[in-house]
Amino acid sequence: MESPTINDLNICIATENGTGSASANNILFKSIFKMGIPCSSKNMFPSNIQGLPTWYQVRACADGYMGRKDVIDVIVMFNDATAAKDIYRVRDGGIIIYDDSTPLQANLKRDGVQYLGVPANKLIQKIVPASPLRTKQRNMIYVGALAYLFGIEMKTIKEVLEDTFGKKPAVIESNLVCIEAGFNYMKEKGFTQSIARLMAIPNGNKGKIITEGNTACALGAVFGGVSVVCWYPITPSSSLAEAMEYYFPRLRKTKDGKATYAIIQSEDEIAAAGMVVGAGWAGARAMTSTSGPGLSLMNESIGLAYFTEIPSVFFIVQRGGPSTGLPTRTQQSDIQLMYYASHGDTRHIMLIPHDMKSCFDFARRSFDFAERFQTPVFVAIDLDLGMNLWSSNPLVLGKEPFDRGKVLTAEQLEQWEKQGKKFRRYFDMDGDGIPYRTLPGNMHRRAAYFTRGSGHDADARYSEDEKDYKETLDRLRRKLETAREYVPKPIIETSDGAKTGVICFGSSYDPVREARDRLRAAGLKTDHLLLRALPLGEESREFVAAHDRVYLVEQNRDGQMAAIFKEEWPELGSRIASVLIYDGLPAAAGEIVRQIKAHEAHLRTGAEEWREKKLIASI
Repeated sequence: MESPTINDLNICIATENGTGSASANNILFKSIFKMGIPCSSKNMFPSNIQGLPTWYQVRACADGYMGRKDVIDVIVMFNDATAAKDIYRVRDGGIIIYDDSTPLQANLKRDGVQYLGVPANKLIQKIVPASPLRTKQRNMIYVGALAYLFGIEMKTIKEVLEDTFGKKPAVIESNLVCIEAGFNYMKEKGFTQSIARLMAIPNGNKGKIITEGNTACALGAVFGGVSVVCWYPITPSSSLAEAMEYYFPRLRKTKDGKATYAIIQSEDEIAAAGMVVGAGWAGARAMTSTSGPGLSLMNESIGLAYFTEIPSVFFIVQRGGPSTGLPTRTQQSDIQLMYYASHGDTRHIMLIPHDMKSCFDFARRSFDFAERFQTPVFVAIDLDLGMNLWSSNPLVLGKEPFDRGKVLTAEQLEQWEKQGKKFRRYFDMDGDGIPYRTLPGNMHRRAAYFTRGSGHDADARYSEDEKDYKETLDRLRRKLETAREYVPKPIIETSDGAKTGVICFGSSYDPVREARDRLRAAGLKTDHLLLRALPLGEESREFVAAHDRVYLVEQNRDGQMAAIFKEEWPELGSRIASVLIYDGLPAAAGEIVRQIKAHEAHLRTGAEEWREKKLIASI
């Protein structure tokens, strides 16, 4: 028998959506985390309420890789509808755990794997009285079975149950009984396996937290001073606004209990965007959260905010498209929709988090960027980052004061007047493309101006003069050039002698980190650039120029970020090769390695394999 690996295990749980498996899966994941083992989870769930299949992956990895593993070691086969395919998702030598309350059908048997049966239906019928709760608690049986097989102590599971249901002792006890039933059954049968063991790492996750990107963004926005939130429900962004509804009453009330915020669920995305722009014009820090389809509806208001220079923040949690696409799967396919949002000549500031810390920090700072540059700002994440659980160091609030940008008070306008200076709303006084502004309520007689989405001159007067219009567009572009030096810089890793570079952004970071280690072990040394914002800065140009070839990893079909690079620096375009993942699943290191190796082989031999249609990774 093979020697078991220690703390290197990937478990996939196949169930039917709506059967309560989420609670069981979270208990399993949090138990492994509580053991101090680096771990991550990925939830591949359908877009209906219940009935369709769902898969949940828990990865324990002593090396700290948090991306989706491309090999499944163990599958819990608890969904009859997908069983015929699920048996082939697990690797050769892996384990299939199934409900053997009834005999296993002949078509569900395959060679090269270990079958372990646990009679979940029979066990749960003895434990739980007939009720809707019986179906949901059936899933706790596999938690116990897995705990026994791989070394999770019942003491740890009990602590997680207490953390989760602390004020509900009856819930703790009912779940614990079911978990113990699965654990004890495997123990009584003497089942063994040799592929992996989970061993506690003392202080392994000490001080770390578990959270989702949407929650981290919500907290960042709250601490970033947002006071107006207007949104309309859409997967996968709804939980971001819902988290704010939870935290606002706890964090943003005065001592006498008055709210210092307004959160509005509007009638649609068009209304939400209009409210955000109106609130930004009035001087509030305002935001919305949505996904691709909602962003499409918001384009007209975004163009208004861009052209009239109104601060506003848009959190975009990307999913599969076009149209309704795959509402509950992940992609990075709205990059160009954000960067070029609205009609006419537009370019926007985009902040691109890659982990929980940057979700929190960029969400907080997005309002500073919006007010400093008087423009819409996009915080771009995706479903994988936004809705899956990630371990993280605690979120730490920076001490920097809010940056409200060039806002003139009545006193400042009075001083200007004495100095012979005139307030001109859209005049570039400092050469950075950013004008000064006043807020409604400023009582100085020179503070007022017209805000209009049609042509205007530097004094905010209506104008269709071609010279005024061109000067306005040129100044708006100049503002973007200024932003290149302000937005978060990329994080660059280099090593001596590397001729190949890899660029990634967002949730691709962890799979790319793992892929680079695999490539290094195979003899290909790479440098790395983690892109964290648009517009692109000089650091990105220098990185591409310094390498013979650069692989740009992104989760869309058309290489949207690569197109932005090539538009900026066409002379460097031939150095960039796209690594594209667009099956809706979280990116995995194996697919990144496969595409890079295929392209390297093409460079050596001229083979065309790398041009073939990308393989779709299995769940």
